[in-house]
Amino acid sequence: MTTAARTLYLTTGPETAAARLVLAHGAGTGMTSPFLETVSDLLAERSIAVTRFEFQYMAQRRQGGSRRPPPSVEKLVAEFITHLDELRAGSARTQRIFIGGKSLGGRVASLIADQAFRDRHIAGLICLGYPFHPVGKPAQLRIAHLTALTCPALVIQGVRDPFGSKAEVEAMRLSESITFHWAADGDHDLGPRGNSGFTRKQNLTAAADAVKSFVAALLDA
Repeated sequence: MTTAARTLYLTTGPETAAARLVLAHGAGTGMTSPFLETVSDLLAERSIAVTRFEFQYMAQRRQGGSRRPPPSVEKLVAEFITHLDELRAGSARTQRIFIGGKSLGGRVASLIADQAFRDRHIAGLICLGYPFHPVGKPAQLRIAHLTALTCPALVIQGVRDPFGSKAEVEAMRLSESITFHWAADGDHDLGPRGNSGFTRKQNLTAAADAVKSFVAALLDA
């Protein structure tokens, strides 16, 4: 397994992989969080290259800046598009690009997915713990753009995720282009409770397998 760090990017997995996932972080943790490190390694083992990046506010924290909250989602959308364009320019023409992220990063990716898919810049969207609503505020839904999404999408979600549990999400009217993989008894990081009979390792491995199947199906389409 090869991991190469650059000023802006952290890439895990084979550079010659048929698919590359451009992955953004969550609101409070950067691209080297244990969750993203583990997911990236698991996907690399499945021959999917993963390139992680940090939004500017998080990069500034890493350099010793203040712990300011994320800026407006519109600004993050613009940043994601800039990174996607740069990474596309540097990738092989035969490599298929997917975009996604953990929580906030997945939400931002989902906001650019349809246009990027129509422009044939990406093959699909992968969200790891989508924040369907703020914790404790189920009426404040963040799904308007997901009702008519045309880009193929995979959402990996914990069954009891406080940002959108299985029971809550299944009651929503979302686009049929979205496929779900539910992590058994999983929370926002896909972790189950200790007495559930499941383990975090099992859930993360199953999530990586789900991503591999999703990607493979689109590569073969």
